[in-house]
Amino acid sequence: MKKISTILLSLMLLSLTACSVESTQEKSSSDTNVSQNESKESENSKKEKEGEVTSAEEKNEINNEISFSEVIAVDNDECSIKITEIDPDNSWGFTMKALLENKSADKTYKYVIEKVTINGVHYTSFFTSEVAAGKKSNEEITFSAETLDEIGIGDYTDIEVGFRVYDPNDLAASPVARETVHIYPYGKDKAKAFVRESQASDNVIIDNDYVTVIVTGYEEDEIYGYTVNLFLLNKSDKNIWFSIYEEAVNGFMADSSFYGEIVSAGKCSFSFMSFFDTTLEENGIETIEEIEFKLRAFDSDNFISDDFANETITLKP
Repeated sequence: MKKISTILLSLMLLSLTACSVESTQEKSSSDTNVSQNESKESENSKKEKEGEVTSAEEKNEINNEISFSEVIAVDNDECSIKITEIDPDNSWGFTMKALLENKSADKTYKYVIEKVTINGVHYTSFFTSEVAAGKKSNEEITFSAETLDEIGIGDYTDIEVGFRVYDPNDLAASPVARETVHIYPYGKDKAKAFVRESQASDNVIIDNDYVTVIVTGYEEDEIYGYTVNLFLLNKSDKNIWFSIYEEAVNGFMADSSFYGEIVSAGKCSFSFMSFFDTTLEENGIETIEEIEFKLRAFDSDNFISDDFANETITLKP
């Protein structure tokens, strides 16, 4: 009897030990998963703050889904512009759907976009639309995903658009509307400003308290010819006009494609200056050894103010 009791007691102890081990293993596994999840969330939070999130999975975890309500960009007695919907997966690129209304009784109005910045980076838009008197028009404003991906912009968290509406038959008249509006597809709290990371190949040609100009590289293009790629950064609270003039290649005067660009306060732009093949051929230039030009940066709203930069630049590609 004593032997049987001893056996039963041993079996009970073994059972309790096994349960304890199993419980410990489950707790350890659970703690590990929680730790990994917390670590991943912490890492993503850090990346989000630093603007380094790039993968689709990470972007979805941080931004979730687009949270958008209709935005009234313009609404006066003559016209209105409403951003009604956002389609990030449009085949033509990231798209905003807009409803344009002409409230005039007898005038046709032209609706144009004067400027666009996406996450603080200037984007060239060619949007234009004419709406007859008393009519409405549904339009799509599209941004090329390929262009923005090339410069490292992932999610479009802050889209700033400047609209102008005017009578194309009376260009001397003041615009009937001229407004700038911010669109926050994921909510204002998710807005991020693009920060370009420096590259080993960068050639910083101007850098002061107001502006930075960087030559990011050179390339030959079948359309534009020989191209100098530029990054323009406006660090001031003024709108700055960057102007390039008196260009010369290998000692020969040679006009470039850069006729000036206005970069809004606190914003940046990826730009370029190109020399067409015909220009180089006319001067017998086969290999570009030296490019010289003058670069001026000044307040676009006050031409008589002091320049933010005015220097002669020499490049040796």
